[in-house]
Amino acid sequence: MLVPGDVAPEFEAPTSGGGRLRLSELRGRSVVLFFYPKAGTLGCTAEAKGFAHEFPDFHARGVELVGISVDSASEQTAFASECSLPFPLVSDADKEIARRFGVLGAFGHAKRVTFLIGPDGRIREIVDSMLPRPHVDRARRAFLEG
Repeated sequence: MLVPGDVAPEFEAPTSGGGRLRLSELRGRSVVLFFYPKAGTLGCTAEAKGFAHEFPDFHARGVELVGISVDSASEQTAFASECSLPFPLVSDADKEIARRFGVLGAFGHAKRVTFLIGPDGRIREIVDSMLPRPHVDRARRAFLEG
């Protein structure tokens, strides 16, 4: 897995809603890049909705939120719609992004890991917890408090 100080690996992939996202397009802004195991599951839904609840504050500070799993683009679109998510979900169906970030789990799903990325593209902090709430809380502390 990557470590704080590393430059976040570049990727371009399809998103919920039919677009494409290239990480370098977000350079100059802070980014919360959260990997989750499976769209629509209990923990992943709680995490996504937790970030959605905080979205207005992140947005006001110019912080981008991006979720990633190995689900297909159509599954990501359905999940984003079901949860009313105001930020993109990236489809990593070929699992290449999860591999680059070092978060691909033994069963072929991404581990629940969040990368807090600074405007320079460097990873400031990594949250690695099976529980969804620490990801939202640490991102909030890093970018919205203090």
